[in-house]
Amino acid sequence: MERIDKPQGPPPNYLVWAILTTIFCCLPFGIVSIVFAAQVNSKWIAEDYQGAMNASKNAKIWAWVSFGVAIAGFILYMALVVLGIAAGFWADAIDW
Repeated sequence: MERIDKPQGPPPNYLVWAILTTIFCCLPFGIVSIVFAAQVNSKWIAEDYQGAMNASKNAKIWAWVSFGVAIAGFILYMALVVLGIAAGFWADAIDW
């Protein structure tokens, strides 16, 4: 087994971002991000540098997924509100 030299410093764990996206965005995907973010430092200390970098990458990806799902949900919600308002105006415009 080939030994990997220790990089300069640990990769970012994105824990704060993971927590914020869990609270404000999408809970299930944010939790996945928190799990990966929590693994970064422990893998780094265990000298699993590749594992720490992969966990960091996954934490970032899942935080973005959580954020993207929240934005998509907000856009869908606003579209439904606009359609509801338009339907209300259309129903009032027709003389039943």
